[in-house]
Amino acid sequence: MLQKVYFCRSIDRMFRINYDALGIAASLACAIHCAILPLLLTSLPVLGTNIIDNIGFEFGMIVLAMIIGFYSLWHGYRQHHRSLLPSLMFGLGIILLFLKQAFHAYQLFFLVPAVSLIVAAHLINYRHCRKAGQCAGGSCKHS
Repeated sequence: MLQKVYFCRSIDRMFRINYDALGIAASLACAIHCAILPLLLTSLPVLGTNIIDNIGFEFGMIVLAMIIGFYSLWHGYRQHHRSLLPSLMFGLGIILLFLKQAFHAYQLFFLVPAVSLIVAAHLINYRHCRKAGQCAGGSCKHS
């Protein structure tokens, strides 16, 4: 019986999701999309396809990053450190991404600080979680 419990715990550890890493990856995917996609896919309008300035795709990427990021930060806040700083920085970064879409002519002025704030928020959350050392209430499965 003890071997079965140990086996289940090792399986659980094997399939853990690091939500901070997932949030950083989503933010970096967004940054790569915003920076490189227009350079690589400039020939698509010639072929009759236009995804570069597709408003639906852009908002979809922002919403996806927002959902994953806020879930990641909520987990760190609730289970580890109780610091609002990462969530406030992330929220400001998301607002700047939406402003980037609203004021498209000035998108670079909004994009660089937005991505910087989002990535910094996840890094600060990660550091706060590691500094806390233990889970609040013992309900987290990091051991």
